[in-house]
Amino acid sequence: MVQAKSWILLKHFDGFPKDSDFEVKVEELPEPRDGEVLLEAVFLSVDPYLRVIQSKNSAFPVGSHVVSSCGWTTHSISDGKDLTPVMADWPKDVSLSLALGAIGMPGLTALYGVEEVLDLKEGETLLVNAAAGAVGSVVGQIAKIKGCKVVGSAGSEAKVAFLKELGFDEAFNYKTVSSLEEALRKASPDGYDCFFENVGGHFSTAAIQQMKNFGRIAVCGSISLYNDTTPQTGPYQHLTMITKQLKMEGFMQSRWTHKHPESLKRLMAWFKQGKLQCREHVTKGFENMPAAFMGMLKGDNTGKAIVAV
Repeated sequence: MVQAKSWILLKHFDGFPKDSDFEVKVEELPEPRDGEVLLEAVFLSVDPYLRVIQSKNSAFPVGSHVVSSCGWTTHSISDGKDLTPVMADWPKDVSLSLALGAIGMPGLTALYGVEEVLDLKEGETLLVNAAAGAVGSVVGQIAKIKGCKVVGSAGSEAKVAFLKELGFDEAFNYKTVSSLEEALRKASPDGYDCFFENVGGHFSTAAIQQMKNFGRIAVCGSISLYNDTTPQTGPYQHLTMITKQLKMEGFMQSRWTHKHPESLKRLMAWFKQGKLQCREHVTKGFENMPAAFMGMLKGDNTGKAIVAV
């Protein structure tokens, strides 16, 4: 029998998460039955990456690497229905941890937001906030591949320097600028054709005011609102959206699941060609899972935040 350790949520968060909201549970797992596999975590995120260490399912031989949403656990048993195999031709010189980042769900989110939702065209100007994160950093790089001007905001000088390394045309620290509105205007005096939204709140209000006529907005996240105990309200943007004739669309990458195999190959090709850089914020040790999670919410990470088990 295998002993599995799992982080469980003791209570729903009241404001920002705390260590006391989490607890480790230990349980003995039974032997896999016919058609089942025993999984062992290698890297963990909100979307864990695992390998098969025991199998009675011919679709997943021992040693297979898969992605699954089975929670923060060291081991689990699956019937295979919830498992997504990592690309069969994954290059040996590329870390498998990228299957949780730029060549995984965050990369797919960036790609579909840019291409399917925004329909970004060469020569247009794109704004992305939380630009040094797992999704935002890929968004900006894809936009540069497409021949666009890219403006990014982030929460530290180190992150701004990282964005410049990635080729962003303009980048600023939203925490230190005297006026967010002025920083956005200075970065692109003519306004923005497209806005990839990860933050919400005041940033969204300021950005929408500076969209060009017929601008497009892809709403991917709203991290400034996630831990509010009292919901934020207004100002309301309806008149601006009407007069500028803006298009705003929320989305999730799962809408385009049928495109995933081809899309992952495109992301991998850009990575191998040096057009897509990937940075990871790696925390070592399963015991540090809650700390890594809370650090991600505070913006400690540059690039994808993962835990190496």
